[in-house]
Amino acid sequence: MIRVELVVLMVLFKGLLSAGVVSDNSTIPASVNIGVLYSFNTSVGKMVKTAVEAAVEDINSDPSILAETKLKVSMQEDTKYRGFLSIAEALQLMATQTVAIIGPQTSTTAHVISHIANELQVPLLSFTATDPTLSSLQFPFFIRTAFSDIYEMTAIADLVNYFEWREVIAVYGDDDHGRNGMGALGDKLAERRCKISFKAPMTPEATREEITDVLVQVALAESRVIVLHTSTAWGPKVLSVAKSLGMMENGYVWITTTFLSTWLDIGSPLSSDATGDMQGVITLRMYIPDSKLKRWFVSRWTNLTTGKTGNGTLGLSTYGIFAYDTVFALAHALDAFFKRGNRITFSHDPKLSQLRGDNMHLDAVKIFNEGNLLRKLIYEVNMTGVSGLFKYASDGNLVNPAYEIINVIGTGTRRIGYWSNYTGLSIVPPEALYSKPPNRSSASQKLLPVFWPGETTQKPRGWVFPNNGKMLKIGVPKRVSYRDFVSQVQGTDMFKGFCIDVFLSAVNLLPYAVPYKFVAYGDGDSNPSNTELVRLITAGVFDAAVGDITITTERTKMVDFTQPYIESGLVVVASVKKTDSNAWAFLTPFTPMMWTVTAIFFLLVGAVVWILEHRLNDDFRGTPKQQMVTILWFSFSTMFFAHRENTVSSLGRFVLLIWLFVVLIINSSYTASLTSILTVQQLSSPVKGIDSLINIKEPIGYLQGSFTRTYLIEEIGIDESRLVPLKTPEETAKALKNGPQKGGVAAYVDERAYIELFLSSRCEFSIVGQEFTRNGWGFAFPRDSPLAVDLSTAILELAENGDLQRIHDKWLLSSACLSQGAKLEVDRLKLRSFWGLYLVCGLACVLALLIYFVQTIRQYSKHGPEELESSGHGSGSSRLRTFLSFVDEKEEIVKSRSKRKKIGGMSYRSSREVGSSITSNKGYSQASSNRIDSASEI
Repeated sequence: MIRVELVVLMVLFKGLLSAGVVSDNSTIPASVNIGVLYSFNTSVGKMVKTAVEAAVEDINSDPSILAETKLKVSMQEDTKYRGFLSIAEALQLMATQTVAIIGPQTSTTAHVISHIANELQVPLLSFTATDPTLSSLQFPFFIRTAFSDIYEMTAIADLVNYFEWREVIAVYGDDDHGRNGMGALGDKLAERRCKISFKAPMTPEATREEITDVLVQVALAESRVIVLHTSTAWGPKVLSVAKSLGMMENGYVWITTTFLSTWLDIGSPLSSDATGDMQGVITLRMYIPDSKLKRWFVSRWTNLTTGKTGNGTLGLSTYGIFAYDTVFALAHALDAFFKRGNRITFSHDPKLSQLRGDNMHLDAVKIFNEGNLLRKLIYEVNMTGVSGLFKYASDGNLVNPAYEIINVIGTGTRRIGYWSNYTGLSIVPPEALYSKPPNRSSASQKLLPVFWPGETTQKPRGWVFPNNGKMLKIGVPKRVSYRDFVSQVQGTDMFKGFCIDVFLSAVNLLPYAVPYKFVAYGDGDSNPSNTELVRLITAGVFDAAVGDITITTERTKMVDFTQPYIESGLVVVASVKKTDSNAWAFLTPFTPMMWTVTAIFFLLVGAVVWILEHRLNDDFRGTPKQQMVTILWFSFSTMFFAHRENTVSSLGRFVLLIWLFVVLIINSSYTASLTSILTVQQLSSPVKGIDSLINIKEPIGYLQGSFTRTYLIEEIGIDESRLVPLKTPEETAKALKNGPQKGGVAAYVDERAYIELFLSSRCEFSIVGQEFTRNGWGFAFPRDSPLAVDLSTAILELAENGDLQRIHDKWLLSSACLSQGAKLEVDRLKLRSFWGLYLVCGLACVLALLIYFVQTIRQYSKHGPEELESSGHGSGSSRLRTFLSFVDEKEEIVKSRSKRKKIGGMSYRSSREVGSSITSNKGYSQASSNRIDSASEI
């Protein structure tokens, strides 16, 4: 299709376009052609023209950029943003060997001529065509030199989320720019669990009557948060019509995109009449950091625009600053292009050559051969311009996108904060946060107070009931059982009960009126299905549902529930009988295993203490019979802390101290459990809970119409044939009394709220086991309904001020059955509750015995019998008997004997030494005598 348009346009402009000449100069050219495609008869176009001319003048006078090459600008009027004419105007520029085009002004035109730019490889640089879809791979030669609308829509979504609104109405121009912008806003809102509840598109050139028709539909909608996304041409007209329709009053919220801040900046200063239609509106402005270069350009702007407009000076908006920086960015890219030794050349498009005929002169339209290289160099630009850091990220968007959040007040504006892609909402300039770690937590998101429409600073609720004369249709289940919760007053359309009173009390706490009417759901002969009632909300039959509606996973996938106003999980009810105490009731507190382990530890501790005390303490010595009696007596007397034997060893005292602590805990637990058994009435039932119901094959009753049936089948795995629906409490009581043998049920499963009412007057039944689900009752509303949030807050307030409990007592507090304080079964103390104590005691015994045996072996090696040490060849049995005899001896005797032996050994050695001395003296005397005799003989 694009090729056909190109061919037609070549025919239209064959007389206008001159043949292009391929530049084959090897030197840097004296000038480079760039084009500007804007609607210069608009305020934005006039501002852009002034900024571009100023930038070209500054570049051509600066020898550091492009050296001797001058920029030559061709200004081309973009007529009324029409697609077909825009193609013709773009071709006019490209026929002059233009290396780049600044423009177009609108995203709609950019979508059209981007196809031509792709074909001829001519970069398009636009700072006003902010449609996020233009950044796709489909348009590689479209280069955005301002912030994409994707960031603007993210900022608006953060604003909506910050003020805790959940739905907005989108009013926008029905063109590429409007539709794609709203698509991006819808995606960003969905990420924050918000949504666009109503879309109100308008034609880009809508008349006042057409705008009125659209805004009337908006006024009838529920949401009061309106996002306006359009152009400066007719955006203010929409606000003017809204003012005349009373849509700028208290309760409304208007958030506009950058078109309004641009309109305000260009027309500044404005009169009170001009801004009177937009008081309290919030708008965004692309953020440009304060700098010396920015202040210089702002002060210069008055001189640039004086005398160039018929209405005096022309205000400066951010688009003018980005226009100035766009020309400089292009100049820097061309400078890098030439410094790398490249030259500008054009060639014929072979695809267009195939379409030539006798009457088609397409020679003027040529491909810029180095266009792709220039495009890459533009993305590599890294400079500091009037707008701050001008640098592209890897995704093709400018780095550090940020916006000012502006509140229109009086004849001017007030900045209430900033938004940046780095940290979200803040009251601190974004550049002050770039050096810190990013923080997007809800606590860090801050804005200054806002002056809202209607001259109020109180945050609007953001929604109202639709102004269409309709009342909320609230479905109420028409129950046949447990009518204390909800029931219809006979012969009227009114309802009463616990659930109804809670709803009415919560509605009375809302700061606004809620028009509603109750509609009965059910035939009155059986309990209706609450799941089906919830489904009818999604089908639009009901606007809400009030009653004993349990919040389940399946239902939360269809609707939104309020905060639960009563807790009610599933429990099992069964017939019970009283259990009287017997002669062996004192054995009941402990399980058999607990009794066994306790007895073993009594004997074990007694034996350990005997071992540790036997060699030191006379109380633990005597004949074998006496010692055995001592062990038994000491073991069991510690149960009553009545042991009379004293412990003298440190290890014995250590073990006994830990054991007495264990005994104290066991005695206290036993006493408490036995007291409970003997004083509290005991009940027994063959059904112990939901686990026992799974194992048996007997029938189970449930309340007809409740979710219990589905839960037991799908979650618990009970066969459907075992389930018996029961309608009324009387029918339930009869089935439980009869039991499975007489056609009844073994147990009944229902929600605790119903069961408490059921058991209040039926003492022969009781809850068995534990509550095996955790559910609650709530009021159901359509998904994302703001009324569900407000009612949840009201229910919490009822709970805090005690009204919820008073309503509960009014309807559900009745005389309880005398057996409600009875226990269904004995809570016997089990070993797993005390194994930690026994473990500590056992480790203490092992540690004490280990230390004791090490000490004993050391004493044995030091004080053992001498004969065993000297012989060194005794048998193993004799060594063992000797060691056991040593261990059996009292330590004091062993040490005394060892001392005597040591003294005796010392005496023996002394006597031998004296004898040896005498003998040696005798020998000496004898030798002397012999020597004398020999001498005499000689």
